[in-house]
Parts: sequence; C-alpha cells; structure tokens
Amino acid sequence: MKSPARVLAIVLTTLGCARAHPAPAALPPPPARPNIVLIVTDDMAAEDLVHMPRVNALLVDRGLTFTRAFVTDSVCTPSRASIFTGRYAHNHGARDNVPPLGGFKKFREEGREASTFATWLQASGYRTALVGKYLNGYPGPERRYVPPGWDEWFGLFFPEPYYDYVANHDGRLERRGEQPEEYQTDVLAARAVDFVAQAPAGERRPFLLYLAPHAPHQPARPAPRHESALAGLRAPRPPSFDEEDVSAKPGWVRAQPRLSPEVVDRIDDLYRRRLETLLAVDEMVDRLLQAIAARGQLDATYVFLTSDNGFQHGAHRLDHGKGDAYEESIRVPLVVRGPGVPPGVREQPVLNIDFAPTLAELAGARAPEGVDGRSFVPLLHAQRPRRGPWRTDFLVEHWTAEEGGIPPYSALRSENYLYVEYPDLERELYDLRRDPFELHNEYAAAAPSLVDRVSRRLGALEACAGPTCRDE
Repeated sequence: MKSPARVLAIVLTTLGCARAHPAPAALPPPPARPNIVLIVTDDMAAEDLVHMPRVNALLVDRGLTFTRAFVTDSVCTPSRASIFTGRYAHNHGARDNVPPLGGFKKFREEGREASTFATWLQASGYRTALVGKYLNGYPGPERRYVPPGWDEWFGLFFPEPYYDYVANHDGRLERRGEQPEEYQTDVLAARAVDFVAQAPAGERRPFLLYLAPHAPHQPARPAPRHESALAGLRAPRPPSFDEEDVSAKPGWVRAQPRLSPEVVDRIDDLYRRRLETLLAVDEMVDRLLQAIAARGQLDATYVFLTSDNGFQHGAHRLDHGKGDAYEESIRVPLVVRGPGVPPGVREQPVLNIDFAPTLAELAGARAPEGVDGRSFVPLLHAQRPRRGPWRTDFLVEHWTAEEGGIPPYSALRSENYLYVEYPDLERELYDLRRDPFELHNEYAAAAPSLVDRVSRRLGALEACAGPTCRDE
C-alpha cells in the first residue's frame, strides 16, 4: 500500500498531465459578482482526494490543488468556527466540540454568528444557503433556530448520522433517512441542486452555497450502492505507521500500545468504509456542477472543496481520530475551480482561517479588519500577494484533553519545522526537511538558538489578533 507521500505524488502526477496542456494565452477576467460554492467534508484526509474520480476530473484537473492546506485546530467545531469567521480559536472562543469551552452553544454565546462570511455576503447582496452540518451541538433547545446570514437553511441536527437524521429546513423540522434512498449525502445533494435550480423568478443575485456532508466521519456508513466498492483496499503504510520507537515522543504518545493485527484490520476496514462514503460525495459534486451548468453559470462560479480536519489511520500508533498536531491531522485537501483560476498546483500554505476573507474578496464584500486569516485570491489568479510575502508559518492550537489522551498544546508549523509545547513542559521539534514523517523528536539535541527562535515565534502567534496574525 502506498504511503501518504506516494499517494500525494500520484495526485500531483495526475495534475502534471493536466498542466501539460497549454493554458489559454489569457484567461477571461473573473466576474465582479461570482457564485461561490464551499464544500466542507468531515474528517477527510488530504490523500483521500485521489479516490474521488469525478472530483479529480471536474475540480482537480480543471482547477488548483493546494498541497499545503492546513487547519489551525484539528477538531470539528474549532476548525469550522475558524472557517466561518476567519479567526484562530483563541480569538473566536469556540475551543472545543462541547460546552463550556466549545460547540454551537459557545459559538452563539460569544456572538460570533453576527459576523461570518455568510452575514458579510448576504449584506452585500448574495443569496445564501447552508446545507448539511453546522457546528457540533446544533441546534440546542431552540430546535427551529436559524442563525443569521442564511436565506435558506437545511441544517442537520448533531450528530448528523447517515440515516435517521433530523434537519431544520428554514424553521421546519424534517425527519429523514428512514428509507434507503434517503441516504444523507444524497438528500443534501438534492437540496443543494434545488437551491441552484429553483432560484426565485427574476433572481439576479449571485449565490453562496455552503455544503457540508457528514462523510467520511465515523461510523463511515457507505451508501448501499457503494458498499464493498473498494474491497481489499488497505490504509497507507507510511514509515510512521505503528511507529516502532516512540521513546522521544511525549508521554501521551508513549502510552499508545503497538498496533495488534486485530487493530490493523480495524484500521483497514475503517479506511475502506470512509473512502466508500466519499463516493457519494463524489457523485454529489458531479450533480451540483451539472445543475450550475444547466443554468449557464458554471463559468461564473467558484467551487472550493476542503475538510474541517484530517484523520489518523495508524501513524504514530494512533489508530483513529484527530486533534494532534501531526501532519495527518492538520493537513487537509483543498481544490478550487473557478473563473480566472488556471489548472495547476500551489504550494503556499493556506489555512482554514483564510476562507472567510477569501470569499469576501471574491464577492466584493467587506471582511472586518479583525480577521486573522488572509485572502488567497491572488494565489487563485497567479498574482503576487498584495500585502507583502505570503506566510511561512502558522499556529496550531488544541485546548482540551481528547479521547486517546491528547493533552492541550500549542504548536508552530513552519516550512521547515513542527514545534509543539505542552503544559507539562514536554516539547516536540521535528525538522521536516529531513524527517517529513515526524519520527525523530530533536528537541533535546536542538541548538538553543533554534529552540529560542521557534518558541518566541509560537508565543507571538498565541497572542496574535487580526493584523498581527496575518504577518502582512
């Protein structure tokens, strides 16, 4: 089985074929008011993208793949809150999946729903819709509650199972998924297609569609038509899989046992089922783009596909989950197709906090000065960033003890290093140039000047807000 690095190389090789075709001498200028679709899957690893043939044909081959797309907190609610607001978790306040530190309840209590990319775009004249997952814990006691900023709302009740789920449809509660044909991803696809196809008569407003399926989140239940579609597929076996020597790792990693044959079989089974759930997402993207094309608007529409975090499949002895600062959890897929976007690859690091200001700029809307992220519109259009060089490092945060024993931490991920600080004074430092699989913790032997430099930079990012996070 190919390692994540090898799988990514295959993706880039495929892209290389696409890039081999000569690009037009000049791409037509983007429209002033484009449509925008943001698709956010749940727990999708970066290398999972290679197993989605329609997405590869419709988005990867015809758009940009960002090979260094990351989240700044690899837990669902903090990451999704960062997508909506453009802020690090220490600034938006929803630091966990559940109260009192996080979840939908905390996000609402902090007043963050009043300023998201949905409210900004709606205020600038966009017709907006959310279809799928919102935040963990939604809706709470007010079961008919619809957050501000959304003209149309089809918000799934947490925990968003693949069958037998409830949705708030514009204030009306709908129980769905009692029949095989009401597989969650298919219902969301139909709802998204209806939003595009059934615009009000005479509607001239551009649209924003936020589409968030549960796939490939556990329990990873494929649609009946996709069960066993990938039978025999095994999880990747990078050098970090069932890591042999963890003696220099922090205590929570040292406490992880080696992977037994039974656990490895379970990892492989989960890996296969997760990818089979993504086959319905693959079809969903196809259906949605067909609907947009049928209205003659595909050339005026940006389509983004990403995830709220990555996922562990045995690296560093972690048999499932996320929440850690390692590459498998913080790196996510990101593909963008749209007007003025040439096919190819971008290697600049793009973060979940960058989506909100990016969507605002594309729409001609105004993002607050206090956002922590940067618009990556110049990267989409092969232009130089307008506010100085692009970032070379960023902050990764984690605030609570996770299942599996992951303690709180803060981390600096730069082009060359991953540096992690834990409250109990344990530290990790990896030189990613020599050790891309994060096997050798060099903190104890590192030069004091290097440790001082990365620690100071980490401290600065931990305290940053707005412009001081953007490093412009």
